[in-house]
Amino acid sequence: MVQSKQLQYTYEIAPVFVLMEEVVLNKLCKLIGWKSGNGIFCPGGSMSNMYAMNVARYKLFPEIKKQGLWDMPRLAIFTSEECHYSVAKGAAFQGLGTDNVYVVKADEGGRMIPEELEEQISAAKSKGAVPFLVNATSGTTVYGAFDPLPEIADICEKYGIWLHVDAALGGSALISRKHRHLLTGIERADSVAWNPHKMLLAGLQCSAFLLKDNTDLLKKCHSASASYLFQPDKFYNVCYDTGDQSLQCGRKVDCLKLWLMWKAVGTRGLEERINRAFACTRYLVNEMKEREGFRLLMEPQCVNVCFWYIPPSLRGKEQTPDFWQSLGKVAPFIKERMMKRGSMMVGYQQHGTKVNFFRQVLISPQVSWEDVDFFLDEIERLGSDFQPQ
Repeated sequence: MVQSKQLQYTYEIAPVFVLMEEVVLNKLCKLIGWKSGNGIFCPGGSMSNMYAMNVARYKLFPEIKKQGLWDMPRLAIFTSEECHYSVAKGAAFQGLGTDNVYVVKADEGGRMIPEELEEQISAAKSKGAVPFLVNATSGTTVYGAFDPLPEIADICEKYGIWLHVDAALGGSALISRKHRHLLTGIERADSVAWNPHKMLLAGLQCSAFLLKDNTDLLKKCHSASASYLFQPDKFYNVCYDTGDQSLQCGRKVDCLKLWLMWKAVGTRGLEERINRAFACTRYLVNEMKEREGFRLLMEPQCVNVCFWYIPPSLRGKEQTPDFWQSLGKVAPFIKERMMKRGSMMVGYQQHGTKVNFFRQVLISPQVSWEDVDFFLDEIERLGSDFQPQ
C-alpha cells in the first residue's frame, strides 16, 4: 500500500494534498502582491534559494538543461554580505562557483547598499561575467535586517537581472498590516523564499519557493517526463501532476502543516501572532534600556535582538585598550554558566569586527513578559561577578 502522506508527485496519488498545496501557494503569492504565481513547497529555505538560482539561470539560458555548463558564459550572482550561507552553497552545488558570488556591502543596520550593488554589477560585467541573479534578503539571519527592495528592484530592471528575495525569516511579516511595510517592494521580485516554520511557527519543515511567473517555467526547468509517472494522456488535467516541477520525487506534504494551522487560527490569528512577536521584541528592548549594563548593537528591525551585557567590572572602562577584548569573553562566560545551571539556552557569536554578543530571537506566542524579565535577570545574575583576565 502506498503511503500517500509521503508522496505528492501526481494528482492520483494525493489529490487532496495537490489541491491543498495549490490553494496555500496561491494565498502566499497574493500576500506578496502578485495577481498570480506559481511555486512549490521544498525542504527548507536553503533549497528555496537554490531553486531560484536554477530557475533564473534556465530562464536566461534554457539550453543549459541539455548542454550543461560547457558553452555557458561565466554567470554572476550578487548578494549582501549579511546574506544566508545557502547562497554560496547553492553556487558551489550548481557549478557556478563561489568565486562568482559577488558580495555587496551592507550598511550599519545590515541592509544591502544599492549603490554598492550597482558597482559590483559593473565590475562583474567588465570582467566578462553575465549577471543573472540578485539575492536580496528580508530578515537577515543575524540582525534581522530588511534590504531596500524598491531600490534593488530598480537596479535589477535596469540591467535585466532576476530578483530573488530570501524572505525565509521576514516574509511572515506580510501577514501583519502593521509590519508588512518592512517588505515594501517585494511584489517586484521574480521569486521569493518564505519559511512559515519560522515566524508563523508551522511545524518544521514548511518552506515555500514562490515564483511570479505563472506559466510552466518551473516544470520546464526541472521536468524529466518520466513516462511511468507523468503520462501526458491521462483523463484529467495533467497540470495537477506537480511532481515534475520538483527536484525531488517523493515529497512530504509540508503544505498540510500550514493549511491546518491557518484553518485553526485564521488569518487574524496569524496576524496577531506576528504582532505579538514584534511587541515582545519591543518590550525586551525597552527593558534593556532601563537596566545598566545592557548595550544594543542596533535597534532591531525584526525580532532579532543583538546585545552585549557589560558586567560591573567593565563599566566605565569603554575607552581602555583591553575593553573589547574583555567584553568578548563575557558572553561565553555567561553561556557556560546558564548551560551548567540549566536555566536558559541563548546563543552568542562574533560577527565581522564585533566581539561576542548575544542574539535573542523572540517568536513564540508562549513567551510572556515575565519570561523576558527572567531572561534579563538571569543574565545579570550569571554575569555580575565576571572579572577580566
